[in-house]
Parts: sequence; C-alpha cells; structure tokens
Amino acid sequence: SPPQTPELQAGGRGWGSGGGGRSVAEPPRRRETEELGAAEVLLQPGRLELGDVEEDQVVAVFVVTFDPRSGNMVEWCLPQDIDLEGVEFKSMASGSHKIQSDFIYFRKGPFFGLACFANMPVESELERGARMKSVGILSPSYTLLYRYMHFLENQVRHQLETPGHYSHLAAFYEDKKGVLHAGPGRGGSLPPVYWLPSIHRYMYPEMKITHPAGCMSQFIKFFGEQILILWKFALLRKRILIFSPPPVGVVCYRVYCCCCLANVSLPGIGGTIPESKPFFYVNVADIESLEVEVSYVACTTEKIFEEKRELYDVYVDNQNVKTHHDHLQPLLKINSADREKYRRLNEQRQMLLYSQELEEDYNPCEEDLFVLFFLEQNNRIFQTLLEVSASQDKTLTAEHARGMGLDPQGDRSFLTDLLEAYGIDVMLVIDNPCCP
Repeated sequence: SPPQTPELQAGGRGWGSGGGGRSVAEPPRRRETEELGAAEVLLQPGRLELGDVEEDQVVAVFVVTFDPRSGNMVEWCLPQDIDLEGVEFKSMASGSHKIQSDFIYFRKGPFFGLACFANMPVESELERGARMKSVGILSPSYTLLYRYMHFLENQVRHQLETPGHYSHLAAFYEDKKGVLHAGPGRGGSLPPVYWLPSIHRYMYPEMKITHPAGCMSQFIKFFGEQILILWKFALLRKRILIFSPPPVGVVCYRVYCCCCLANVSLPGIGGTIPESKPFFYVNVADIESLEVEVSYVACTTEKIFEEKRELYDVYVDNQNVKTHHDHLQPLLKINSADREKYRRLNEQRQMLLYSQELEEDYNPCEEDLFVLFFLEQNNRIFQTLLEVSASQDKTLTAEHARGMGLDPQGDRSFLTDLLEAYGIDVMLVIDNPCCP
C-alpha cells in the first residue's frame, strides 16, 4: 500500500463518523465501512423526515482501465445500458500514471461518483510495464459515497491482480442497487440531484455524517488567512476552480469544504441566488457543461483550464488564489477584519483542543467548530442586511459593517457585490477613503 499524503494522515474520523466522541487517529481513506447507527441521522431538507436514514442508492458500478493503445476505457459495468460516457476520464485523473493510488469524487449528469484508482507495475511489454485501473460507483447523492471507499479500494486491487473477475462487483450491485422512485410529475425521469443541502435547523446531524474527518481543519491549515478570501468568493457564489496535480482525492475534499463556507441558515436568504454546487473533479470533457454554469466549485489536474478564463471567476493554484476580473481584485486583499476573524477562529480552536484534553466525554469536534464559525458569521451578515433593508432609511453605515465583522473600507466592494448578488435593497453610505 502506497504511503498516504500528509493531509490524509492527519485526518481523524472517516466521512461516515457521527456523534461527537473522541476522534480515532486513522486516515479517512483506510477506515472500515460501517453502517449508520439509529442515532446517526442523515437529513436532506424537503426529502427526509427526522428519524429517517437515507437508503443506499447505487445506480451503477464500473471498472475503467488504461489501455496503452486505446487510452482510458470502461471495461465492465452494471447495469449494461447506463450512459457512462466520459466516466473513463473522470475516474482516472490526468497525470494519475505518476502515482500509485488515488480516489476521486465527480459528477456525471444527475449523479455523483466515487472511484478508487490504483497503478501496479507488471512485467508485460504489452502493458508497457504498468497496469492502471479504477473501480467506481454512481449515486444520486454524494453524502453516502464514503461508505464504499474501503470496498472500492479492495476491488481495484483485486482487478489489478486478477483482471476480468467481476463476480464481487456484480454481487455488490445486486445488493446495493437503488430503486429510483419517480416522484409526482416526474414521469419516471431522472432522480433529484442532492447538492450540499441548505443548512437549516437539522444541519447538525446532517453535517456530522457527510463531513470528512480532518477535512475542514486541514483545509484551513492549508490556506491559512487565504480562507477568508475563498469564503467571500463562495458566499458570492462565484465559479471557483482549484488546480492541483494528482493525487486529487484530498483536493475533492477542498471543493466540499469551500462549499461549506457559504452556509446560511436564515429563512429567505439565497432564494434568488444559485446553490453552491460541488462539482468535484472536472476535466476537458466537462468544458461544455461548465460553460453554462453560473456558480460552482470544482477541482482539476489539467493545467489547460487556466487559459480558459471564460469558464471560471476564481482560479486557485496550490495556495495562490487569483481572479482575472478587475472588479473582483479588491477581494484578494486580506484586511484587518479578515485577520481578526482568522485570529478568533484559531483562538476558538485552541480552546476546543484544551477542553478536549480536560473532558473525556462528548465535546464538539474541530469540524463542527469550523462549520459553525462560518455559519454564524454568514448569519450575522445577512441578519444585519435584512434588518437594514426593512428599516425606514435602508442605510448601511460603517458601524453596521463593523457589527457584521467586516472592514468598512476593505470590504466595501465585497458588500456591494453581496447586495447585488442576493438582491438586498440597501443603500451603502460608506465613503471611499480620501487617501491611501
């Protein structure tokens, strides 16, 4: 088994851990699959009632191989009539031949996919010394895909060592295949797509289950103060593209975390603005579908995307966040209010770590702290904006900005964009500084 990346080694629990017990020092990728307990409830707003547990809905299972003559190809799948066009590239990221293993989250039409990739040296001239395969699944929701990570890792190893034996995968599909009920007025068409749910009063149990272990804390450690820049772009629902060479698994987690920064739980907010959509891994085959998107967060291993400026608003290369839009340039600067937020975040984290040392019983984990920190911050901003818009003079002052945790001068353009994006009727009376 190849060594894990430092970021994955640092993770505690897997995607599926619920409750708030102490973290297990085990990488999320290597954790045994486990069934959800009765107390661990997954909630999709408008889809499930409190107390329900989302059922397995695996709609396809497939094996992708790299053929030295033909390139990437789907070598086997169930059901045989499902459209898997493009999956051979989504489940084997560009540049994967340089690494031993990886995992990839992606979108395919109305479905989400998870694939595990492995690369094994072989003494075969026909295969040019290496055998590369990915084993993956598709589901209407990405929130439960983590359950099958361990199974897929075992199966891709099995496919490398004994190619052409699909009985385990066929049995898995028969056991887990989802029954896609057609809702009223759907007439048997595609199932609903589950984006990151709008966070509401049921946010807590839902987030506990879908949040990858160590994911948010590693995300914030990786970006440092830059996290506040990403937060603003996410809240404005900009098209955010994250570039990184393989392995891409941990970068898919960054996509997820970036969407989490934009959670708002106030009623009536975000009704007119597009949802923050995690597209996860994209490649050149996705260009057409990205052209029509007005908001998304995605990652890629293909450098060519940097040149295609019409596809994104914000380009993240390693820890370097940049934009080619002039009107968004001011948002790239860290201001005093951003530094204060980052200081508070770290302070809360230190207090949490200290309390965990003292308290052996239940206490909140770091993941909850980060998610709730940004949720509270966003709610405070929109609560103020709604109150001002409902007032008689509808005037937003520098004092209001400071009350929202924003810098009246440094965040002026951010506030202007925010009011426009969310259609909030408020007059901004913060003057531009007369001198630098």
